[in-house]
Amino acid sequence: MNAALGLSLAILFLLGVPIAVSIGLASVIGIEAQGRLPLLLVAQRMFTGIDSFPLMAIPLFILAGNLMSAGGISERLVALAKSIVGGIQGGLACTCVLTCMLFASVSGSSVATTFAIGAILIPAMVKHGYPKPLAASIQASSAELGVLIPPSIPLILYGVSTDTSVGKLFIAGLGPGVLVAASLMALVLVICRVRGIGMRDGEGRESVGRAFLGALPALLVPFVILGGIYSGIFTPTEASAVAVAAALIVGMGLYRELKIADLPAILTKTVIATSAIMIIISAAALFSFLITRSGLPNDIAAWFRDVFESKLAFLLVVNLLLLVVGMFIETSAAILVLAPILTPIAVAYGVDPVHFGLIVVVNLALGMITPPLGVNLFAACQVANLPVEKIIPQLVWFVLTVFAALMVITYVPAITLWPVELVFGGPTP
Repeated sequence: MNAALGLSLAILFLLGVPIAVSIGLASVIGIEAQGRLPLLLVAQRMFTGIDSFPLMAIPLFILAGNLMSAGGISERLVALAKSIVGGIQGGLACTCVLTCMLFASVSGSSVATTFAIGAILIPAMVKHGYPKPLAASIQASSAELGVLIPPSIPLILYGVSTDTSVGKLFIAGLGPGVLVAASLMALVLVICRVRGIGMRDGEGRESVGRAFLGALPALLVPFVILGGIYSGIFTPTEASAVAVAAALIVGMGLYRELKIADLPAILTKTVIATSAIMIIISAAALFSFLITRSGLPNDIAAWFRDVFESKLAFLLVVNLLLLVVGMFIETSAAILVLAPILTPIAVAYGVDPVHFGLIVVVNLALGMITPPLGVNLFAACQVANLPVEKIIPQLVWFVLTVFAALMVITYVPAITLWPVELVFGGPTP
């Protein structure tokens, strides 16, 4: 069955069949190849895969992000970030990175971050003398923070698929998110200094105090969400409902930029995005069941133990594997298929499952800015109205920078686990 599953999945991917359909069809082919399992298993396992309370957070966080995008939050976060870092050479590029980090803490989606912030900052950077391909590269790579800073949909998927605490994954994402953001800021400052770009970035800045007051309601949203989770007032799933309520209050009641007439389009957009993710989750649940039943995870674990004696070597190989996988497979699907297989192996090597979850998510997030399937890359190109081939030469330095940060995250677990131990008291199980 393993051969039938793997071969059929590879062929379907190469033929360009949609990911959810590829995973589902490969699973059906695997069942038929074995001949001892009823096809009724397909419906049962696909339903079981999405019959999960934590997964309710996904549509609600997507809805909250869409409400915030339409409610005037992105503009105020840009003004705040520019007031803080916009006064230096390259400050507008740093504003892009910082704003994406702030927006990620209320949206949980890198694509939403690309469109919401890129629509404002890519034209602004071009106006201030940044080459358009460079501006799009900065935006695409900065939006990657949308899957690292909590709340993060990929972290929820990892937690559900590996039975790891979503709350611990959320707090663990803060350190890697800040490290990646700082690395990107350092890179853009060097680029701007070397190329002589961004000399006029301070024009049009508001004072920090005024910008902070304008953005205060938006900043309270992640504070309420994360504060409620870590104080035990509500679970991460319940926090997603609170995020929707907060987005409505801020967008409609305080900023008054979100109108009732906007809601049908926002709800439609949310339903479409949720449906795409849920179909992938249900198909991946069936695929993972078949893979686990076949004993493949145990075979892979035994192979790893035979070939790689050291934990350091194992982590390096896994990073290289995920880097390639992320280039060709959508992040959600890659997490749902690979995380249940690789996490038990990592634990056997002594890697904390929370730490490993961040390694997986940071690595696969790189696939969002690399061709041929980089969703952030295509979104930034769409906003900037550029062909993909124009942006790739500028993007290389950003990919290398994030990969360097990934290596630090991989081999310095304290960056990920120290906040978890601080909040939850003691090492993660």
